[in-house]
Amino acid sequence: MKKIFAYLLFIAVVMNIAGCDKGGGFLLPASSGRMYEVLVVMDKEQWEHSPAGRALFDVLDTDVPGLPQSERSFRINQVNTVAFKSTFRLFRNIIIVNIDKNQYTQTKMKYERNVFSDPQVILTIQSPNQLECAEYIKEHTQEIIDFFVRIEFQRTFKQLRDRHNERLSNTVRDSFGCDWWIPVDMQRIKKGKDFIWISNEMNDQNLVIYSYPYTSKNTFTYDYFVHKRDSVMRLNIPGTHDYQYMATDTIYVVTRPIVVKHQYAYEGRGLWEMENDAMGGPFVSHSRVDTINNRIIVVEGFVYDPAHLKREKMRRLEAILYTLRLPAELEKDKEGKDDDLGASSNFIEVIKKKLKGNEKKK
Repeated sequence: MKKIFAYLLFIAVVMNIAGCDKGGGFLLPASSGRMYEVLVVMDKEQWEHSPAGRALFDVLDTDVPGLPQSERSFRINQVNTVAFKSTFRLFRNIIIVNIDKNQYTQTKMKYERNVFSDPQVILTIQSPNQLECAEYIKEHTQEIIDFFVRIEFQRTFKQLRDRHNERLSNTVRDSFGCDWWIPVDMQRIKKGKDFIWISNEMNDQNLVIYSYPYTSKNTFTYDYFVHKRDSVMRLNIPGTHDYQYMATDTIYVVTRPIVVKHQYAYEGRGLWEMENDAMGGPFVSHSRVDTINNRIIVVEGFVYDPAHLKREKMRRLEAILYTLRLPAELEKDKEGKDDDLGASSNFIEVIKKKLKGNEKKK
């Protein structure tokens, strides 16, 4: 009997150890739901008819910028508060709306990671009344969108860090002295002078990296960006005939300064077209300064998939752009000074400050 008890105790201890992660907590089940899918926890009547519910729906339903067709920012699901249990709690992205005048005196947002599953993020909006909540949501539209988009970006970073195409990443490093995490499904490559074009087997997802000397003070302007992009693409991405080549559709291009790995960068987003042909699609690019070699490094992702929606593909490519490490960043990495996720800027910290809440980790 003592042997049986000892054996059962041993099994219990082993199971307890196996059920704990390295941080001392129990391992969580894998989260459910697709990328860019959000579950809203809010009573149906409020979701469909209240000012706060309508405001939140409008935020999540906002069109993704830079796409040729209208595509909402997120796939939206809703569940009543009392039904938020079991499988619903496993969703990867959750928004909980709590409106109670007896419990809250002001409207604010906070977020938690990995509460019921992993990976998971739960954004909670608390407010004393409907109208104040609706106004707050409208004022923070972009922060809410950016928060969930960047969370998905971080998940993509982690996947690429663990598994990427080392052969093509090494090719980029040999050619540009940069580190760039290329997905394993992207195997095709074309090289030019200071230029590399990488694509998957279907050619619907494409990555480009090229460089040029940093000599003009007008480098980070709309006109310079379009001119430089057109000249590089015309030379390196021709069509079937000599009179066909990739160009920028200048009617649908937006440029702006952004921050990547705490440094200035220039984002271009819009549509490309094949001159004298019917081909076209969306693109997004980052232009960054290589301070060691006094040059501009441009990374771009573009999609050609006229028959399908493009949100997931474009966001995946955009996330990949953030994984670029310039020579100076690689030097910091050697010295152990670069603890960034090989990719992300401080956008999550910035958004967290705007949310005016504290992150909680389980």
